[in-house]
Amino acid sequence: MIIIVTLITIFNTMTSLDNTVVTDSTSHKPHPQPDDRRISSKSLLGAEGRIIIEHDGQHYLLRQTHAGKLILTK
Repeated sequence: MIIIVTLITIFNTMTSLDNTVVTDSTSHKPHPQPDDRRISSKSLLGAEGRIIIEHDGQHYLLRQTHAGKLILTK
């Protein structure tokens, strides 16, 4: 779950033009919005099944496991 939240945060930071944060006091889980940008993991990760994401000068490795799950590591 932390990986998914981190990935959503990275993508929102990369693609968002609006830096305002909307919080919902009833839930701590982010919910996808109908107008959120979507990209297929196969398109993102390519044939290699892995990609380096650069964020604030740091490099993160996003990779797909043999079980088909996504792992984001620094």
